[in-house]
Amino acid sequence: MTGYQIFWPLLAHVALVYGLYALLGMRRARMVRAGSIAKSDYRENRGEPAESLVVKNCLANQFELPVLFHACCVLLYVTEADNLVALVLAWAFVALRYAHAVIHVTSNDLRYRSPIFAAGYLVLAAMWVWLAMWMAMG
Repeated sequence: MTGYQIFWPLLAHVALVYGLYALLGMRRARMVRAGSIAKSDYRENRGEPAESLVVKNCLANQFELPVLFHACCVLLYVTEADNLVALVLAWAFVALRYAHAVIHVTSNDLRYRSPIFAAGYLVLAAMWVWLAMWMAMG
């Protein structure tokens, strides 16, 4: 494969991050307009209301496990291991990140969020195993 296909899931994840930043900004602005929190409270990160705190936490989560995803995608490309297996795994990971984010910023129900996170964790592990196997065989 070794085209740019492996970067499309990566860009899809970047779109998720930008969407979460937009959602966070909209929720914060709405709460400031409603008078439920002062704008200055955000400067010092004091008492974030639950409505925006879940988005903030979801956003922070996009810079934890997904950092390994971005690194793996680049390494898959560099080592020419970015074939159909890698691409399917990458899209699965991103789909799971979107599902996780939707649950996180809506119901935030751990009964649903945790298994989706675990599935993404395992898919990403499979990507790294695929990369290691590819390099060991090459």
